[in-house]
Amino acid sequence: MARQVQSIKRWPTWILLIFLVVGLLAVGSTRDTGPRSPGERVDDVSRRVACPVCQGESVFESRNNASESIRAEIRAQVAEAERSDDQIIEDIANRFGGEVLLVPRSTGIEALAWAIPAAALVLGVAGLAMAFRRWRAAADGDRAATADDYSLVDAALASEDEQLHDHERDHEP
Repeated sequence: MARQVQSIKRWPTWILLIFLVVGLLAVGSTRDTGPRSPGERVDDVSRRVACPVCQGESVFESRNNASESIRAEIRAQVAEAERSDDQIIEDIANRFGGEVLLVPRSTGIEALAWAIPAAALVLGVAGLAMAFRRWRAAADGDRAATADDYSLVDAALASEDEQLHDHERDHEP
C-alpha cells in the first residue's frame, strides 16, 4: 500500500517533466534567430526544396539547369523582400507539386509525417513504463510466507536432520 501511495506521488513530477520537455522542444523549434541576410534566406529556402530532376538532392546541392533556375527564382523573390520563406516555398510546391518539398508540410495528410513518429515515441515510453511497473510489481509480489512454504521448509529440515543422524550413526566408533 505504501508503494502505491509513493507511486501516485511521483505522477505529478513525471507529468510536469513531460510538459516541460514538450514546451522546450516547441519553443526551440519555433525560435526566430533574428534577421538574416538575403544570401542566408536563399540558402535556407533552397535546402528545403528538392531538385525536380535529381533523386534525393536539394536545389542547394544540385548543379543542373533546373536547380539553377529554381535558385535564381528564389534569389529574385528574396530580393523583392515581399514574401516570406514559407510563401516562396509554397509557390514552388504549387508549381512543381508537393513532392519537391524536402520538409513535409504540417497540414493535411502530410502532418502525419510529423505526428506518427511523435505518437510512436510517446506510446513506446508509456508502454515501457507500464511494463517496468508490472515487472517490478511481479518481482516484489507478496513476500509473506504461506503455510505451504513453512511446511516445505519443515519437511526439508526434518529430512536433513534424519540424514545427519544416519550419517553420524554409520561413523560411530
